[in-house]
Amino acid sequence: MNFETYPFEKLNLLLENVEPNSDHTPLSLTIGEPQFATPQFILDALNKSASLLNKYPKTAGEAELREGMLKYLENRFCLRLENRQIIPTFGTREVLFNFPQFLLYDVENPVMVFPNPFYQIYEGAAKACRADVIYLNLNEANDFQPEVNEEALAKADFVILNSPNNPTSSVMPMDALKQWVKLALKHDFVLLNDECYADLYLNKPLPSLLNASIEAGNESFKNILVINSISKRSSAPGLRSGFIAGDAEILKAYMVYRTYVGCASPLPLQYAATVAWADQTHVDVFRKKYKKNFNIAKEVLGVDAPEATFYIWLKIEDEIDFTIKLYQEYNLKVIPGSFLGREGEGKGYIRLALVYEADKTREALERIKLALENN
Repeated sequence: MNFETYPFEKLNLLLENVEPNSDHTPLSLTIGEPQFATPQFILDALNKSASLLNKYPKTAGEAELREGMLKYLENRFCLRLENRQIIPTFGTREVLFNFPQFLLYDVENPVMVFPNPFYQIYEGAAKACRADVIYLNLNEANDFQPEVNEEALAKADFVILNSPNNPTSSVMPMDALKQWVKLALKHDFVLLNDECYADLYLNKPLPSLLNASIEAGNESFKNILVINSISKRSSAPGLRSGFIAGDAEILKAYMVYRTYVGCASPLPLQYAATVAWADQTHVDVFRKKYKKNFNIAKEVLGVDAPEATFYIWLKIEDEIDFTIKLYQEYNLKVIPGSFLGREGEGKGYIRLALVYEADKTREALERIKLALENN
C-alpha cells in the first residue's frame, strides 16, 4: 500500500537541516496532545485495577465501561442509547482505519467522502480499502463548512464529517447536521461524525450528530454513526478509550468483525476510562484552560476564538517559509496547513495546538507575533 507520509514526518524532513535558535527553549504547537496532568481520580482507578492485567479483556468491553459511556451520552447529549447501539474501542484512530475496511469490503468500486484538509487516518483508510475519494473542501470561501454536492454524494458509500473540525476548528450547526442525516438516508450512504472535540466547546455545549438524527426523524440512527474519544476531554490520550455509536444493525456486524481485529483495551485501562467517561466536572476544568489560552491568543495575535477545539487555523502568506522561520529563529514548531490537505487546500495556513498551560502558550504565541512582525 502506498500511504502518504504523515504530517509530523513531513515536518521532520522539512526541518532536519535547519538549526534552531538556542537562545529560545524548544516549544512545539504541532501535536493535538493535551499537556495537562490526567486527573487524579482517573489515575486512582487505574492503579486500583492494575492487578487485572492477568486477565484477557473482552472485545465487547466490560459492562462497567459500556455503562460509563452510556451515562456520558445521556449526561452530555441527553441521548438514551441501548447497549446494542455502542461499541467501546481502543481509541478512535483504529476505528477510523478499520471500520471503512469492514463496511466497504463487499462494495465494488467504493467511494469515500471526507473533509479536506483532514485527519490523515481518513486518507489511509481510503487507500486500505482501495476507495475513490471525494473531498469536501474546507476554505475561507465556504466558512470552512462542508458543502453539499448531491451529484457527488449519489456515488458515496461512506461519508466522514468532522465537527468540531481538526484542523480548521469549524463547527457545523444543527441545521447542517440534520441536512446531512437526510442526505445519508436519501442516497443510502453511511454517515459518521468524528466528534472527538465535541466536549472542548468554549461557551455553548455542541450537539452530536445523533441528536441531529433524532431531530431529523431518524430515531433508530439508520446509516448514522459517531465516534468519540476520552483523549482530549480528559487529558488522557494514553488510556486509548473511545467508542462508536449509532446504527445498531451496522454495529452488530462490526462487532463480529472486531473479534478478529484484536484491539481490546486492557482491563485496567477500561476501568480507569469508566470513571472518566461518567464524570463531566473535570472536563470543565480543561475547558477553562483552553478558553484562557484562546483569550491569550486574542490578546497577542488578535485572532478570535473558535466555538470549539484547542486549535488556531492561522492564515499565513507562505506557510512553509514561515514554519522554517519559526523554528530557525524562535525554536518553535508548528504544522503547515498544506501538510494536512490535498489539492491546494490548507495552503496559506498553519495549525497551532494550544495544549499547554497559559504561561507556555503565551510564550509560544509571543514568538509567533515577533515572527509575523519581522516577516
